[in-house]
Amino acid sequence: MKRFAWLLLALCACEGRPRVSPGSGDDESSAPSLNERRVIEFDVSAGAPESIGGGMFPMPATRTYAGLVRALERGLEEETTAGVYVRLGGQSFDLAQAEELGGLLERYAKKKLPVVCHGHAFTNATTSLALRGCTRRWLSPAGALDTVGIAAQLVYLKGLLDKLEVQVDFLAMGRFKSGAEPLTHDGPTENSKKNLTETLAAIRQGWLETAPAGDLRSAMEQGPWSPEEAKARGLIHEIGFESEALAEAKKLGAVTSSSTSFGPRADAARGLDIGEIVRVLAGGDEATQKPHLAIVPAEGSITMEAGGPFDSGGINYRALSKTLKRMARDDSVKAVVLRIDSPGGSALASDLLWHEVMELRKKKPVIASVGGMAASGGYYIAVAAQHIVAERTSIVGSIGVFGGKVVFAPALAKFGVNAVTFPASPEPGAAERATYLSPLSSWDDGTRERVRAQMQSVYDLFVSRVAAGRKLPIEAAKDSAEGRIYGAAQALERKLVDELGGLREALAAARRLGKLEEDAPVTVEGAAEGLLEMLMLGEDASEAQIAAAVTALSKRDVIALGALPDELRPFAASLGPLLQGERIVAALPYAFTVR
Repeated sequence: MKRFAWLLLALCACEGRPRVSPGSGDDESSAPSLNERRVIEFDVSAGAPESIGGGMFPMPATRTYAGLVRALERGLEEETTAGVYVRLGGQSFDLAQAEELGGLLERYAKKKLPVVCHGHAFTNATTSLALRGCTRRWLSPAGALDTVGIAAQLVYLKGLLDKLEVQVDFLAMGRFKSGAEPLTHDGPTENSKKNLTETLAAIRQGWLETAPAGDLRSAMEQGPWSPEEAKARGLIHEIGFESEALAEAKKLGAVTSSSTSFGPRADAARGLDIGEIVRVLAGGDEATQKPHLAIVPAEGSITMEAGGPFDSGGINYRALSKTLKRMARDDSVKAVVLRIDSPGGSALASDLLWHEVMELRKKKPVIASVGGMAASGGYYIAVAAQHIVAERTSIVGSIGVFGGKVVFAPALAKFGVNAVTFPASPEPGAAERATYLSPLSSWDDGTRERVRAQMQSVYDLFVSRVAAGRKLPIEAAKDSAEGRIYGAAQALERKLVDELGGLREALAAARRLGKLEEDAPVTVEGAAEGLLEMLMLGEDASEAQIAAAVTALSKRDVIALGALPDELRPFAASLGPLLQGERIVAALPYAFTVR
């Protein structure tokens, strides 16, 4: 605890910031009294991440996506709500999140309450959100409405690798498992092209149906639009600034006051709680001890450990398994919602996490809520849940595996570098088997067949997990496998999911299965690794050990995914386990980037 003394001293020495009113802006005269009708503001301009993050100061659960959904639900129940103002800024969401948020805002509109939304820029996702849920839509004068339609873009690297004389040797289980194609082909095979086109068509249909039929729906694919063009097309109602949009919301709601229910100002209104900071520093448990639901986010690519050549910051087995075990031990947690948004990754980590979810469901209900996707390893984990919920625009499936390695020997030979293998055994093929993980030697036919047998075993295991979890005959599970991806509506027909919906529907299912009341508390669990865990140290680590570990961490060679283009990040993250020594991944390296 000594290591935190300086921070506590600084907190005690500083003057506390005065608590501000919950009203917008700096004018406290607009602050409503407790029972006064008001416009409630939802400020998502700073984002609404699925998870609370890690480190010593994790994000409050109220600022997460789950916190946003809960805040929207509470606003519907409050008798003082006279209208809604949504501050989008330049923020976007994935299509599944936008579908759910648009539906929640639509419920306000159905109660004849004004819903005014303002954005500096609108994307495919936020345009669909606004068209469905906002009764008045505003755009900044210098903004843009970039609703241009949906596409998937894959990058094929075979031509470059051929020029560099870099060899790749990859195998895939399933006719549609196209994860290795960017390295082994110049373009898509007919099977992968057909599957991707059909899935995109299903997602597009769900996206377009969020807008009224007619001109508005066709305009969603014809942008980008300037503010004046967007207004002429009816995509927005007004061009102006945030303050003007808020003023309109108050006017339409016939009120003079507003309060922020979600966003940075909502946190500021609550002031600084020293007690909460002390509990975080001391590792105390902030979760309620009342019977409650827990949301456990599982977001990003799946790895055995954090870090590695491509540090995706996604799901690592050590951190998530620790959270799942804690949920199993906590008797106050009556049901768990596993919120999944993952393209997959390590097949080994996926199976180990499947086991942890199965252990958890022996003690309490587990519901899987799919965000943008639960593909390959992400779906592997999901099938351990009793009930799976996904939005129409979610991607589900990709039941298959691929793996292999990249060989640099031919490229190095051009520069006079030659690798020679000396096997200990004189038996034929001993050198190839002993160096099958080496990037300096190719597989011979015998070794390749051994790797294929390994992959077939993992693939068969994956299919059996799906069949058992979804209560399907093994042949039905195989029919939906072979690497094919589906929109959630397609997946529902194939019984790969149980229900179409978002986090709200998943929470409702969790309450039902956990036998909890409607007003049962909800917590967001599972922060990423804390500082000491990231440094691979225990709680009793000395100052010298911490200093040495921080120095080592700062020197770690990591290819930052943030430096890569959006189109390359899923592919790089999916290959991460292969570069860390694993040979088989259950991953979907497509870049479904929604702007």
